[in-house]
Amino acid sequence: MNAPHIPVLLDEVIAALAPRPGDVIVDATFGAGGYTRALLDAGATVHAFDRDPDAIAAGRTWPETVENPPRLILHPRRFSEMVSSLSDAGVARVDGVVMDIGVSSMQLDQAERGFAFSTDGPLDMRMSQEGESAADFVNNAPEENIADVLFQLGEERQSRRVARAIVAARPLTTTGELARVVRKALGYRPGAPKDPATRSFQAIRIHVNAELDELNSALHAAEVLLCEGGRLAVVSFHSLEDRIVKRYLREASGSVGRGSRHLPAANDAAEPVFARVSKAIRPSDAETARNPRARSATLRAALRTATPARKEAA
Repeated sequence: MNAPHIPVLLDEVIAALAPRPGDVIVDATFGAGGYTRALLDAGATVHAFDRDPDAIAAGRTWPETVENPPRLILHPRRFSEMVSSLSDAGVARVDGVVMDIGVSSMQLDQAERGFAFSTDGPLDMRMSQEGESAADFVNNAPEENIADVLFQLGEERQSRRVARAIVAARPLTTTGELARVVRKALGYRPGAPKDPATRSFQAIRIHVNAELDELNSALHAAEVLLCEGGRLAVVSFHSLEDRIVKRYLREASGSVGRGSRHLPAANDAAEPVFARVSKAIRPSDAETARNPRARSATLRAALRTATPARKEAA
């Protein structure tokens, strides 16, 4: 039986956004709508984005979508497209943006989506259910490219060994097949605290969905959209994501100079575009006991200043 969806750091996210009746807030990663529900209950209007058609279909059943005017407006698009999609809806500025980065609980729990190896399913991993699948990548990409993805996006130190094993085992069609190949290549010992296939699955999923590029674009989109005093809250689940968010907020708040492998060069303007950048906020022991998937979550939040968005954010 699938675990129920539990939004991570919900109280902390809502405290960071401080929604008020009439606020317009973007939920950039709608999923099962945990944050959106709390925002609607606080009286806000929510523009919810999700590239997964299953999430959008479920959202269309919510009564707030047919209120007059609707308080829940669904956008079946990538969150990197927030600016253009909201412009099409007649919205130029918003009071808050929340992002919950990575794969959702519903996607993980559906074997047919191919995100997890806990249950066998087709090797898919596509959030949008279109484009290159994980099977396309592992069966067609050159060995060197696969190794680079595993090393850079999964931080897999033995990426070349795993890539060789994947190429030798082609074709791979299911999550179970891929997991077995990775485990054999890394000498998996049953009962080890972490399955060694985890890093490779993470890397391939991030690559297939271009997740880090999407995150970078979405942070800049939030900079453009947020009004003065608007609030940004970003929940990430692994170090690559959190590193990008932390670096972005440090640069946007004027805390560091130029230079980042993932982000465009910082603008030389002295005035920061974000202030009151929070320290990393992590789940309590009680929350992780209730919801083990929360254990790696990190929330970072900030307040938009009156400074115009930087050129690289436009």
